[in-house]
Amino acid sequence: MIRTALCDLLGINYPIIQGGMAWVSTGELAAAVSEAGGLGVIGSGAAPAEWLNEQIKLARRLTKKPFGVNVMLRSPFLEDVMAVLLAEPVAVVTTGAGNPGKYVPALREVGTRVIPVVSSVALAKRLARGGVDALIAEGMESGGHVGELTTMALVPQVVDAVDIPVIAAGGIFDGRGLVAALALGAVGVQMGTRFMCASECTIHPKVKEMVLKARDRDTTVTGASTGHPVRVLRNKLSKKFAEMEKNGAPAEEIEKLGSGGLRLAMTEGDTDNGSIMAGQVAAMVQKIQPANEIIQEIARDAVRVLDELRQAVSGP
Repeated sequence: MIRTALCDLLGINYPIIQGGMAWVSTGELAAAVSEAGGLGVIGSGAAPAEWLNEQIKLARRLTKKPFGVNVMLRSPFLEDVMAVLLAEPVAVVTTGAGNPGKYVPALREVGTRVIPVVSSVALAKRLARGGVDALIAEGMESGGHVGELTTMALVPQVVDAVDIPVIAAGGIFDGRGLVAALALGAVGVQMGTRFMCASECTIHPKVKEMVLKARDRDTTVTGASTGHPVRVLRNKLSKKFAEMEKNGAPAEEIEKLGSGGLRLAMTEGDTDNGSIMAGQVAAMVQKIQPANEIIQEIARDAVRVLDELRQAVSGP
């Protein structure tokens, strides 16, 4: 058993949060991770509020344990999504793509913990002053929207800059990553890409197959010229992005190219023209496993790694 302050904060058994990936993290996956002792998170993305409401109710049917919802603050349905979360409160709301400050008081009033994702120290400081419960410091190794700093560089800087708990994300796959995150001062980890190949994850089988076949250099960052870089697995769409950026296409045209691409891949299985957001650890995913098996394996590995480190440092 490996337990940290994050477990007490969120009422979970293991300091592992499943990333709230849009069109990937459904009620089924979130419930399975929570049942396994981590914190499952539904990814609301740019989905309408009705979809989120259905997923919350589904997760509640499948688990009595705490789970969360990730909110993209650039969602066209943001106000309606927040209305659902106030009417159907969940244990945790994680946020991305902005500052959730205006929503924090209302969410906390209904008993919801608010944990934004940050990719810079400046943003971390600003959000910490806004009364959030913790921060997820996410390095550029992660899938989806990324910042400029690596996890190894970002996490300790955020830890030193704020006085609230910090969770590490980006490039974390197993117990070694969990122990490394704890060594950097984090209280736990958020993991997304590995859970894409959880048995309970409902994405299209073709996407899971691409993750399983991925090699170490099979991800790339698209859209850097637009100011909204995104890490994806290489495919025909990512090549089109690269060509447009090389030729100096306007940001509006580049962003239009990716519109709807994530859903196209994850739900319809178009792995050529869809956006397959996945992190650099995709190459480490070797099999499809139940969420419980993934969680237990990470926890066992972390304990083993800690024991090996003690022996290596102290000697025989």
